[in-house]
Amino acid sequence: MNIEYAIFGSLGGFEIFVIIFALLLLFGAKKIPELARGMGRGIREFKDATKEIKDEIEEGINDKPEKK
Repeated sequence: MNIEYAIFGSLGGFEIFVIIFALLLLFGAKKIPELARGMGRGIREFKDATKEIKDEIEEGINDKPEKK
């Protein structure tokens, strides 16, 4: 299944326009960039945290002594 289809379904151009227009009405033009920045920071922190956990797991696997 295509990921875009899974996320947006069968949204057309008009539906996307209506959603964007509704967001502008609800939050205003000044709030949307702030919301996007906050969301970007959150995503970046999540990626960093998952990378740290992955690195720790890989380090633990590599440091494990081999049994003879």
